[in-house]
Amino acid sequence: MALFVEIIGWAGALLVLAAYVGVSTGQLAGGSATFQWLNAVGTTLFVVNTWWHAAFPSMVLNIIWSVVGFYTLWRIFRRRISLS
Repeated sequence: MALFVEIIGWAGALLVLAAYVGVSTGQLAGGSATFQWLNAVGTTLFVVNTWWHAAFPSMVLNIIWSVVGFYTLWRIFRRRISLS
């Protein structure tokens, strides 16, 4: 189980890093669905890892970060629906 949690943590780190690199290099827009998916899923994976390690301040930060990402995705989806 510990190895699985570590793999989840590393996957989350790679997703968040990909989002940051994408925005920093201009390949992704901060408001894009791709950027939000990378952050929301990446931080959700971090939540699992930080909970396992009892790193509660980091866990709370990642819960908030994930909620912001999923909320933004919901707004993007809602906007697309209203435009069609």
